[in-house]
Amino acid sequence: MATADAFEDHCWKDVIPEADIQTYSPYARETYIGKNPALLCIDLYNLVYKGGAGLPHELDDEYPNSCGVYAHNAIEPTKRLFAATRAAGVPVFYVTAQFNPHRVNSTKRVHLKTTAEDCEIHDAFAPEPEDVVFRKERPSAFFGTPLIAHLNQRRIDSLIVCGESTSGCVRASVLEAHMFGLHVSVVEECVFDRAEIIHKVSLFDMHHKYADVMKVDEVVEHLENIPTQKGA
Repeated sequence: MATADAFEDHCWKDVIPEADIQTYSPYARETYIGKNPALLCIDLYNLVYKGGAGLPHELDDEYPNSCGVYAHNAIEPTKRLFAATRAAGVPVFYVTAQFNPHRVNSTKRVHLKTTAEDCEIHDAFAPEPEDVVFRKERPSAFFGTPLIAHLNQRRIDSLIVCGESTSGCVRASVLEAHMFGLHVSVVEECVFDRAEIIHKVSLFDMHHKYADVMKVDEVVEHLENIPTQKGA
């Protein structure tokens, strides 16, 4: 069994009170990646990178959907994750927004004007021909998409998750994956949000209830040491 200190050694340590850490101590456990994982990339689309690496509230007037510096800080760790995933032959699934002026909004936020290009995957994470890309209109990657059918067909037992937003589409997808009985590993440095405190609290809550939050170094090391799935 992992020690409580190791289980809580994550980015939320500066915002979660010690009393709450103690309350949640029964959730402490060994974290891991399943035997036959897939990478699930959630909303790595152009919209959240617009305006550069500024703070979201400073970009809000011109780029109201940007995650700013938090999105840009996650680029390099996520590129590492992609490289290790592809080297291991692990399948990659993307979900991104459906561009349609009559689409259903994913949250209660006032509708923001977007373009078709905003909904395309950022060049840093461009899909390869063997990858699968789904379009969604609600927060969960599963709702209204055939994602679970694809995972079942390939006998995927677990997901490695990256993308945004931690409190929104990532959380909704993690929760639904848990309901389907999939083991979920959320890569801490490869998910992000528009506010750091929301990001940290959301990770804390998912880690204790529905998923294993893991560092990118741990995940990459695991991927480097599993039998390659290439050609499977």
